[in-house]
Amino acid sequence: MSVLTNSVDGLMAVAGQAAAVLLGRFYYDQGGNSTWMATLVQTIGFPILLIPLFVLPSSQQHFSASTSSPLTLPIIYFVLGVVIAGDNMLYSIGLLYLTASTYSLICATQLGFNAIYSYFINSQKFTALILNSVVILSLSASLLAVNDDSDGPSGLSKWKYVLGFLSTLGASALYSLLLSLMQLTFEKVVKKETFSVVLEMQIYTSLVATCVSTVGLFASGEWRTLQGEMDVFGAGRVSYVMTLVWTAVAWQVCSVGVVGLIFVVSSLFSNVISTVSLALTPIAAVIVFHDKMNGVKVISLLMALWGFASYIYQNYLDDLKAKETQGDTCNTRNGPSC
Repeated sequence: MSVLTNSVDGLMAVAGQAAAVLLGRFYYDQGGNSTWMATLVQTIGFPILLIPLFVLPSSQQHFSASTSSPLTLPIIYFVLGVVIAGDNMLYSIGLLYLTASTYSLICATQLGFNAIYSYFINSQKFTALILNSVVILSLSASLLAVNDDSDGPSGLSKWKYVLGFLSTLGASALYSLLLSLMQLTFEKVVKKETFSVVLEMQIYTSLVATCVSTVGLFASGEWRTLQGEMDVFGAGRVSYVMTLVWTAVAWQVCSVGVVGLIFVVSSLFSNVISTVSLALTPIAAVIVFHDKMNGVKVISLLMALWGFASYIYQNYLDDLKAKETQGDTCNTRNGPSC
């Protein structure tokens, strides 16, 4: 059952993230320019998660039974939700000023950041292969940072490319921290082994993030431009609405898969699966949006895949060692369960 669960969560994370990034780039390419709207759609789709939450066994007494204080978990959800809103804004700025392929390659650095956070926060082993993964992914992003051919979506200036790069890099670091904090919350605070807690984590944090993003949308005055965006949207008014709707759905599918993998495995493994999507998205962007795939991007993509492969191989070695240990234990005990 765990293998099936991991597979479903992994598929949701990979497919959801790839679709969300491409739809987000499509929104900007067709005339959308509201970063707050792009931020809002990353969490506003959370009500669709109420359906599976009601179908799953009830998790009543969740707050009082699982924490030392009934306020502990709500406070954690609130803080995480605010941070998620800020992280989503950084991602929105990055996608505004970068092509989908460049954006995805920079996002691949989140695996390296997560390896570091997991070591200090979640007591994750930091082996030579993990270190190799961190270094390679960092170099991969550095290649894009110094790339003279900024290849922005609309011929943007170099400083806007740098702003997009730094925003995406900062968002990746913050996102990795969020994953490690979520894992810590599951292990130290929630302490419940039901998938409903995964949905609750996503619903409550998304609710907070949506409220923050809505306040930002109105406080910034960008809400006044939305009607004009719809009128001039290149693909039409209906397409404008559907782009936002399906972007919201895709982000929720991705988020449930990511949080589910954190719950059943670890934040680092969840980030590894996300990196698969980030490695595939540049290829999809070349096909869908005809992004330029110059030599620097090709090398960066290969290095990102190398960094990903390093972690996968380390995970394989860990699993192999765990099976050998279990086999030795079974041989010693000669138990019927072995």
